[in-house]
Amino acid sequence: MNRPHTLPPSVQAILIAFLLGHSVAAQTESRLTVPPWVKDAVFYQIFPERFANGDRTNDPVSVVPWGAKPTTTNYFGGDIQGIIDHIGYLRDLGIDAIYLNPVFKSSTNHKYHTSDYMTIDPEFGTNELFSKFLGICHRNGIRVIIDGVFNHTGTDFFAFADIVKNGEKSKYVHWYNIYTFPVKIQQPPNYQAWWGLKDLPKLMVMNPEVKKYLFDVTRYWTKMGIDGWRLDVPNEMPHEFWIEWQKLVKSINPDCYIVGEIWDNAAPWLHGDQFDAVMNYRFRAAVLGFILSDTVPPSRFDSTLLRIRSDYPPEADYAMLNLLGSHDTERLLTLCGGDVLKMKLAVILEMTYIGAPMVYYGDEIGMKGGRDPDDRRTMIWDSTKWNTNLRDWYKDLIAIRHAHPALRHGSFRTLLADDGSGLFIYEREEGGDEVLVLVNNGTQPCDVLLKGIRGTEYRDLIGHRLYTAQGGALTIERLSAKWGMVLANKK
Repeated sequence: MNRPHTLPPSVQAILIAFLLGHSVAAQTESRLTVPPWVKDAVFYQIFPERFANGDRTNDPVSVVPWGAKPTTTNYFGGDIQGIIDHIGYLRDLGIDAIYLNPVFKSSTNHKYHTSDYMTIDPEFGTNELFSKFLGICHRNGIRVIIDGVFNHTGTDFFAFADIVKNGEKSKYVHWYNIYTFPVKIQQPPNYQAWWGLKDLPKLMVMNPEVKKYLFDVTRYWTKMGIDGWRLDVPNEMPHEFWIEWQKLVKSINPDCYIVGEIWDNAAPWLHGDQFDAVMNYRFRAAVLGFILSDTVPPSRFDSTLLRIRSDYPPEADYAMLNLLGSHDTERLLTLCGGDVLKMKLAVILEMTYIGAPMVYYGDEIGMKGGRDPDDRRTMIWDSTKWNTNLRDWYKDLIAIRHAHPALRHGSFRTLLADDGSGLFIYEREEGGDEVLVLVNNGTQPCDVLLKGIRGTEYRDLIGHRLYTAQGGALTIERLSAKWGMVLANKK
C-alpha cells in the first residue's frame, strides 16, 4: 500500500507559518527613516564561538576539536581574532555587513546568558581587540551590528548574584521580579524568568536604575563605533523602553541600524519611534513554504509577499533583514533535503527581493545542520570540503545585487504568478535599470512569454545569454524546472 505523502515536521512548521502569518496592516502614519547604507548591504551572520579560532591562548579549558559535534555545552574556541583573520574571505564573497551573535561576557557558549554587558567575553578577546576589529571592518567597507540581549541576564550577572547573596537586603532587589526569598536557582524558579528558565532571570527594564544601566551599556558600545543593534526578544519588553532607547541610539549615531527579532507581524515597532526593521522571518516562511512545498502555488506566494510588504512602511520594507537561516533554525540545505537546486532558487529570491539579504555563516559552502545546537556547527575552512559551485552561486548573486541599483532600491512589480506551470516572475526597476527575475518552481521545463516589459534587449546575468524582445514581448524557451534566471535590461 502506498503511504500518503507527508512533509517533514520542520517543513510543516514553515508551511503553517507561511499560511497563517499575521496580516494586520499598520494603521499609524509612519515617521520611519532608516539608515541609507542598509538598503545596499549584504549581511553575514557570525556565531563567534563557531566561526574561526584565531587565538588559542584564550580557548576555554574544555575546548573540543574543531569540527566535532556541537552540543548545548561544549566549546570550540572561536573568537574575534578568528573573524579578523577571515575578513578577506568575507570581502571576496561580497559581504559588507556583519551581524554578530552576543559577544559580551557570559557563562554559555552562545553568550545569551550575559554576566557583564561592558566586557567582551575573555574567550573571544578584549574590548581593545573588539575596537580594533571594528576599525579593520570599517577600513574594509564592512559594517558591524551586535546582539543586544536586554530582556534577561545570566544568574551570575552582578545584580542577580547580589540578590542571591543578600536576599531582601540587596540594593538590586527591584532589578528583578522576585516572588519569594531566599532566591533559589532551581526549576521552577521563584523569580520571573524568560520562558520560566531558571538560568535567565528577567530584568525589570522600566526600573529607572535598570534602564540607566542598560542605557549606559548602549552608549558605551554605540560610541565605540558599532553600526547597529540586533535586539533579542524585544517583543517581551515594553514599547516605552524602546522609544526612549531609540532616541538615545540615534542621538549618538543617526545611521545606527536598529533591527528587532520579531517572528510575526512587527508593525507596532515600525512607526519610526522604535526599530528600523526586523529579522524577516515572515519572508523566510514564505520563501521556504513556496520552494519546499508542492501545495503553495505562485499566486499564493505572491499574495503573501504583498501582504508582508503592505503591513510595513516602504522604508522598513527596504531595510528588512531578509534571511533563510539563522542560529535559531535548521540549516537551509538540510531543510532542502540536500537538494542544491531548491536552495539555489531560494537564494535567487533572497538576493533579488526588497530588503537586505543575510547569509548565515557556512550556508554558502553547503554546510548542513538540524535544530539547535546542530545548526551551530563549526565553520569549515578546508576548501576541499566546500560545495564550491554553491559558493560561486552566492558570490555571483551578491555581485549582481551590488551591480544593480534596481535590486537594492528599485520598485517591485509582479509580472507573472502562474499556478499551472509554477512560474513566478517579477521586475525590479529604478532609473532605467530594469531587472527581471524568473523562477520556475514547477516540475517541468516551460516556455515563458513576457509582455509589458520596458526594454528591448536583456542579458541573462547567470547564463550570460542575450535575449531580444519583439513587439514588446520577450520569449524564453524551455526554462528548466526548479531553475531561475536574472535578466538585466541591456542599456
